[in-house]
Amino acid sequence: MESYIQKSDGATAIELAFVAAPLLYFLLGIIEIALMFTTSIVLEGATSDASRLIRTGQAQQSGDAQAMFEDALCDAVSVLADCSEIEYEVVAIEDGFGGAGGNSPTFNEDGSFESQGFDAGGVSDVILIRVIYQYALKTPILAQFFSDPGSDTRLMMSTIVLQTEPYDFDD
Repeated sequence: MESYIQKSDGATAIELAFVAAPLLYFLLGIIEIALMFTTSIVLEGATSDASRLIRTGQAQQSGDAQAMFEDALCDAVSVLADCSEIEYEVVAIEDGFGGAGGNSPTFNEDGSFESQGFDAGGVSDVILIRVIYQYALKTPILAQFFSDPGSDTRLMMSTIVLQTEPYDFDD
């Protein structure tokens, strides 16, 4: 009986080896999903913060509204996302808030976003602000379930429709 006990001493180490790899992969997956959702939330907040500069007229009065908007957006997302990968469009909508419903994002045949440009509008204009980021998934098995078809990225989009405040250009 004593020889059997001596031969089973390594069983725990072998069992741990079988369980450790899936457990480690599972933990990495949890971390990646948490980072993905955190990036999405940060993108929403950054879009909201940057759009406030347009809503209040600060961007329009700065002389270079696009640069001010872009700087505010990049400052807020730079911790979790590569700013050079962020695409956006800021469009004045002529039909008011009702015209925003028919203004869907457009993508080319490669799946790349086609921006309508940057127009921060003027006093009391209705503005659509759309920010898009392709989040690259790093865990192969998770990428199969959470990525967009045909890629290993997940499209994140934040859209805000607002009316600019009645600010004064002469200040």
